Amino acid sequence: MFRLLKTSSLNGRPVYHRGIVACFRSYSTPNVAAQPDKADPETDHHAVVSTFDLFSIGVGPSSSHTVGPMRAAKFFINDLKDHELLEKVTTLRVDMFGSLALTGKGHGTDNAILMGIEGETPDKVETSTILSRVQDIHTNKSIRLDGTHRIHFDPEKHLIFNFFKTLPQHPNGMRLCAYDKDANMVATNEYFSIGGGFVVNDATQLDHGENVYYKQLEEDKHAVVAERKDQDIAVVSLPFRNAEELIAVCKRENMSIAQVVYENELKWHTPLEIKEKLLRIWNTMDESIRNGVMATEERLPGGLNVRRRAPGLYQKLLKGLYGPVATTSGYRDSQLALPTSELAGGAAPLSDAPARESSSLATTVLPKRQRKKFMLPALDYLSVYAIAVNEENAAGNRIVTAPTNGAAGTIPSVLKYYMEFISENPEQDVMEFLLTTAAIGMLFKRGASISAAEVGCQGEVGVACSMAAAGFTAVMGGTIEQVENAAEIGMEHNLGLTCDPVNGLVQVPCIERNALAAVKAVAAAQLALNGEGEHRVSLDQVIETMRQTGIDMMSKYKETSQGGLAVNVPLC
Repeated sequence: MFRLLKTSSLNGRPVYHRGIVACFRSYSTPNVAAQPDKADPETDHHAVVSTFDLFSIGVGPSSSHTVGPMRAAKFFINDLKDHELLEKVTTLRVDMFGSLALTGKGHGTDNAILMGIEGETPDKVETSTILSRVQDIHTNKSIRLDGTHRIHFDPEKHLIFNFFKTLPQHPNGMRLCAYDKDANMVATNEYFSIGGGFVVNDATQLDHGENVYYKQLEEDKHAVVAERKDQDIAVVSLPFRNAEELIAVCKRENMSIAQVVYENELKWHTPLEIKEKLLRIWNTMDESIRNGVMATEERLPGGLNVRRRAPGLYQKLLKGLYGPVATTSGYRDSQLALPTSELAGGAAPLSDAPARESSSLATTVLPKRQRKKFMLPALDYLSVYAIAVNEENAAGNRIVTAPTNGAAGTIPSVLKYYMEFISENPEQDVMEFLLTTAAIGMLFKRGASISAAEVGCQGEVGVACSMAAAGFTAVMGGTIEQVENAAEIGMEHNLGLTCDPVNGLVQVPCIERNALAAVKAVAAAQLALNGEGEHRVSLDQVIETMRQTGIDMMSKYKETSQGGLAVNVPLC
C-alpha cells in the first residue's frame, strides 16, 4: 500500500504521522502456490483474464525480473505524481529481495527499475538506448523522475541487492522509498513481480479479488478499478475456473475454446480491437524471430560469451529448403496487415461499440475447422525459430511475454511453423491459436503459477509448452477434448523442471529449453490428434500436481542461481 509520511514538530523534534492512502492501482493476488495456507475457499474467483494481459509486448530478458520491476517503478513514480509529491523528492532508495536480488544483475532488474523511474514502460521503451542511459545515470549519479524531475541518485548506494533477505509475500519482492531534502521519507511502497509481467502489492491482495490485475496504465483508473473489482459477476460472459468447466462451457454453448475466449474479450474490447491486438502480438512475435535470425552480433551480452546460433542455423535451413539461390537468403516474414474499420474476420461490421450478437460474431469470426495433416519435418524449423526469439530476449530486445519472457520462444516458434507451412487462412489461424493458448495460460495462472521464482521452470517453459500444444491442436482441427489432452501432455512431461540459470542470465539453459519445448509441444499435439481425446490424466490434475511440485521444490531451484547448472557450469 502506498504510504505518505508527513512530519510535524513536537518540542523541536520531528514526529512522523503515517497515513494510509488508497493505492492508485489494483493488481492480482500472488498465487496460492506461494501461500498454500492463505487460500480462502469463500473467495473462489474464475480463471478468466484478458488475453492481452497474458500476452504483452515488452523487453528482455525476463518478465518477472525485467518487465515487472520496470512497471512497478513506473507505478510508484505515477503515485508520487498523483499525490503531488514528485517535486518534493530529492532522492530514492530501491531495495530488491529474494530472487530479484539473487539473479537481478543477470536479468537486468536494476536497469529495468532505473528505466521505470525515468517513466518508461516495457512496451514503449527504446531498447537500443537503455544501456547508454543507464551509464549516464551511473556517471552523473542522478536520475530524472518521470523523465522530468532530476534528483541525486547513486545506483551503487541507492539500488540495494538484499541477497539474503526475502519478503514474506513473494520471492520477487522490491521496496521503493522516496525522501525529501531533509532526508525525511515521504512515501514508500512494496511490490511483488509474480510472473508474466504481473505486479501486485500486499494491500491489494487483501482488498480485492484474485483477478483484479493491471499491466497497463489507464487514464480513468477509478472507473477501471470499479469494473475489474466486479468482473466475476458483471464482466465475464462465459466464466470458468478450471479445464473441466471450460470444456463444459464449450459443450453447452457449442463453441470452441477460442470462441469462448473471444466471447469474453468482447466485454473488454470491440471486435476491431481484438483483431488488431491479436495481429499486433503476432507481428511482434514474427519480428522477434526475424531479428533473431538476421542478427549480426556474434555473441550475447552478459559475460557467458554465448554465441548466437539462430542466424547460422537459419541460413542452413534456407539452403536446404530452396537450394543455393541468392534471392532467398533473406527472412521470409509472416506479417499480417492490421485491420481497418470495415471488417473483423471478413464477416462482421466493426465499430467502437461492443457487438450485440456476440455469440454469433464469435462463431462467424472463428468458425470450426476441418482436420489437417502436415508432413514437413518440424524439428529444425521449430528449433531455430525458438532459439531466435530467446536470443533476442537474452539481448534485452523487444519480444512478447508468452506467457513469460524466459519462455518467450516456444509459442511463437510453433505458430510460425504452422503459419509458414500449413496455414490456409493466416488471420483466422493467428486469432484461433492465440486465443486457445491464452485459455490454457489462464488455467495455469489461476491453478498454479507462471513464475519460476514460485514453482521453477515448469511454470514458465512448461506452461508455454502446454499452451503451444493446445494452440497447435486447435488450428489443426482437433476437438475440444484433444486440445485439453495436448495441453495436459505438454505439461505432464515438464513436471519438476527447475529454473537454474547460469550466472543469473536467461541464456543457459533457457534458450535451448525453449527449442525443446516447441518440439515437445508439436509432439504432444500429434499424440492428442491421433487419439480420441480420452486419457487417464486430466489437465486439471496435472495443474494441481505442478502446483504441489512447486511448493515442494527447494528454493535453490527457483530462479536463484544457487543450484543445478548454475553451480556446476564454470563461468570461464
